[in-house]
Amino acid sequence: MTESRILLLPGDGIGPEVIAEARKVLEAVAGRYGCSFAFEERPIGGGAIDRYGDPLPASTLEACRNSDAILLGAVGGPRWDDPDAKTRPEAGLLTLRRELDLYANLRPIRVHPRFTDASPLRPEVIADVDILFVRELTGGIYFGDSSLSDDGRIASSEMVYSVPEIERVVRVAAAAAETRRGKVTSVDKANVLEVSRLWRRTAARVMAEEFADLEYEVVLVDAMAMHLLTRPRDFDVVVSGNLFGDILTDEASVLPGSMGLLPSASLGDAGPGLFEPVHGSAPDIAGQGVANPLAAILAAAMALRHSLGMEIEAEGVEAAVDQVIDSGLRTPDIAAGVPSVPTEEMGSAVAETVAGS
Repeated sequence: MTESRILLLPGDGIGPEVIAEARKVLEAVAGRYGCSFAFEERPIGGGAIDRYGDPLPASTLEACRNSDAILLGAVGGPRWDDPDAKTRPEAGLLTLRRELDLYANLRPIRVHPRFTDASPLRPEVIADVDILFVRELTGGIYFGDSSLSDDGRIASSEMVYSVPEIERVVRVAAAAAETRRGKVTSVDKANVLEVSRLWRRTAARVMAEEFADLEYEVVLVDAMAMHLLTRPRDFDVVVSGNLFGDILTDEASVLPGSMGLLPSASLGDAGPGLFEPVHGSAPDIAGQGVANPLAAILAAAMALRHSLGMEIEAEGVEAAVDQVIDSGLRTPDIAAGVPSVPTEEMGSAVAETVAGS
C-alpha cells in the first residue's frame, strides 16, 4: 500500500483547532477505504515568526516540497499587525505559493439547501448557487514591484501579467467547466487597465482555439461585484486575476451564510497542492472550541481529489459533511438560534459518518 504524505500547517488562531478535526476525518478515511496517510506538522505564519523570526522557515518549505499534499489552517492575527514589522505572517503564505508555483486557486461557492435562510441575501436569489472561482495566484499586483518615496508620501504597486500566466489559469478554468455546466466567465477591467486588455485578448484566444464548445462571457469586475449579489445562479466557473479574484471570492463567501463552510485549493502543474479553509485565523474565538471545522474538512476532501487522486474518498467526505448538516448539527456560526456543538464534536460527527459508525 502506497502511503500518502500529508503535511499539516496549523498556523495561527483557530488554525490548529480546525486542522485537528480535518486530520481526524482523514484518519477515518484511511480506516474506511484502506488507504494510508503519513502526517507531519510544521510551523508557518505568526507562530513561526515568534519561534524562528521567519513566517516560512526553510525546514517548513522543504517539508512542503517533500509532501504529497499540504493542509493549512490559517495565518495572522492582531499581535503581528504592526505595519512597521520586518515581516508579516501572510508573507509566509505568499512565499509558499510562489516557491511551489501554485498559480491556480480554486474556491467553490456552494449554498447548502439547509442554509438558504442563513445568507444575508433572499433565499430565492441564492437557491442552487454553485460557483467555482479560479483565481490566478502567483502574479498580478501582489507580486509586482512596489515602492515608497523617501518622504513616505507617494507609494506605488505594479500589476504585471504575461501571456503564459494568463493562458495557463484560463485553461484550468475551462477544464473545470468541462466537468461542470460548461460555462466560463472571465473577469477583468479592460475598459481602464492595459494589463486587463492583455488578459481579455489572451483569454478570448485560448477559449476560441481550445474550448470553443464552452459558453464564454466577459464581465467587468465592478459589474461582477454587483451580479454576485443579484444573480449569482447565472455563473458556473469564474476566472480572474489575483487582486480581482481575492476581492470577489471574499464577497461571494457570504452567500452560503458562513465562511466556516468554504474550502479552497491552490494548485500548480506539478508537486503538492495547498488546501485550506477560506476563513482567517479568527483570533477572537481562538481556543474557545467554537470554530467551524467544516471548511478545513472540505479542504481535506479537495486534497484527496486534486493531489492524491482519491475521488471516491473525496466524495465520501463531502457526503458525510452533507449528512451531518442534514442531521441538524451546528457550530455557533451556523446555528441561527438552535443549539450548537463545539468544534471537536462537529469534527467527530463527520469522522464517524465517514467511518460508517
